[in-house]
Amino acid sequence: MSDRFRITLAQLNPTVGDIEGNALKAFTAWQAGRDAGADLVALPEMFITGYQVQDLIEKPVFHQTAIAAIEALAVQCADGPALAIGGPWLEGASLYNAYHICRGGRVVSRVLKHNLPNETVFDEVRLYDSGALGGPYAVGNTRIGSPICEDAWHPEVSETLAETGAEFLLVPNGSPYYRNKLGTRFNHMVARVIETGLPLIYLNMVGGQDDQVFDGGSFGLNPGGALAFQMSVFDEDVVHVDLARTPEGWQIETGAKERIPDEWEQDYRAMVESLRDYCGKTGFKKVLLGMSGGIDSALVATIAVDALGPQNVRCVMLPSEYTSEHSLEDAKAAALALGCRYDYVPISEGRDAITATLAPLFEDTKPDITEENIQSRLRGLLLMAMSNKFGEMLLTTGNKSEVAVGYATIYGDMAGGYNPIKDLYKTRVFEQCRWRNANHRDWMAGPEGEVIPARIISKPPSAELRPDQKDSDSLPDYPVLDGILDLLVDQDASVSDCVAAGYDHADVKQVERLLYLSEYKRFQSAPGTRLTKRAFWLDRRYPIVNRWRDGG
Repeated sequence: MSDRFRITLAQLNPTVGDIEGNALKAFTAWQAGRDAGADLVALPEMFITGYQVQDLIEKPVFHQTAIAAIEALAVQCADGPALAIGGPWLEGASLYNAYHICRGGRVVSRVLKHNLPNETVFDEVRLYDSGALGGPYAVGNTRIGSPICEDAWHPEVSETLAETGAEFLLVPNGSPYYRNKLGTRFNHMVARVIETGLPLIYLNMVGGQDDQVFDGGSFGLNPGGALAFQMSVFDEDVVHVDLARTPEGWQIETGAKERIPDEWEQDYRAMVESLRDYCGKTGFKKVLLGMSGGIDSALVATIAVDALGPQNVRCVMLPSEYTSEHSLEDAKAAALALGCRYDYVPISEGRDAITATLAPLFEDTKPDITEENIQSRLRGLLLMAMSNKFGEMLLTTGNKSEVAVGYATIYGDMAGGYNPIKDLYKTRVFEQCRWRNANHRDWMAGPEGEVIPARIISKPPSAELRPDQKDSDSLPDYPVLDGILDLLVDQDASVSDCVAAGYDHADVKQVERLLYLSEYKRFQSAPGTRLTKRAFWLDRRYPIVNRWRDGG
């Protein structure tokens, strides 16, 4: 009986739908494991298809191609360590999220996911069938239990595996980021270790997929819950982990414990990685954005530069007569500090032409928000024209506070393909800018130092669509607005809950009204990085037509 067992953990970044490319990544990792003398090479949940695949998995030709790719991998990896890889499996009319164990040229075992998540961004109950509780699989004379992702967030699967002879647990995951999630994962996994008395290895994927970012951070826990090793967050990595058999059972040998960044760094990294992968996986190499001189566009430009490099980011100032000298100076200063291209495209002539065209229809009416929105929509038109001409994806720059209450113009400043700050409240935008000015990491492609001028952070926010306009003219001050939104959106609180928390009843009702009225705008908005469990899109699904209002 062997007293040692080596697992090669492949914390990698798959691309949804790129079955051939994902298989190549798996084979390359298997070769690294073979060269290192591994007994098993492990990849994350649903790796062959990428994750999450949503309704694509229901397409027969797709899941059949994925299954065939795993069987071909098994043949390719016949001479060497076993390979464990996530992918679909079909039995009769039932489709499963499965973990395939390949050895000796064939798939020798399949683990079927039992607990199917059906909350937040997950919709697996409608996509997959629930697998029966099963036992461990053997690699040589070692018996391994693999609860798949959600299966390890509940006790029954791990307990069944322990009762049927598993010697340690290997948990493959497709677990997307939200703020402070790593601590939640630790808590659940420690509970499984305490309940079963078995070592546990948690393997997660990395990379961006639409709004979600998989943050890696794979780790190992020994009996009692002691941390044996910690892989980095967000980075692709292949690590060889050794286990030794002792009189008390298997123990994971102590390995490297990578630094876990604070929440500000993790949020910023998530925004950078999601944009980088969204562009890379859809084929865009360059982006552009409207650079207003305000804080939101400055932060988005910085994220874009850190994701793609300054040579691939175009900042465009589109001034009107309401654009202040400070905004003109600040927009140019930020673009120069970041090292990206800066273009100056006034909208006055275009606006005059549109105003003249509409004059016969608007005769005898007073100027109002219509004329303000014409400016925003003209900017959107010009930016989209540049996007088409130069093949650069347009980024939108609305923060979560604005997205929540509809403080944005549909078909205007909401035009674009991706919004990295969509789940970042305005009060966090200010702090995130301060964090970036004070910190630089090797994964950032932009320059270090104060890349966002201090005046951009300190001046009162304004849309600059009319004289002396301030955001506070239309909305409660951002600390108040964000506090109310955190309660209404992130905590599903009632109006009376908000008032009990100290907020003015009139402010709460105003925010609630705007939140519901703006649903149609969010329905048509660009995707953006998910940073919380209540991001706008899959985490929060509300009807557009909705007369409900809280009577509190």
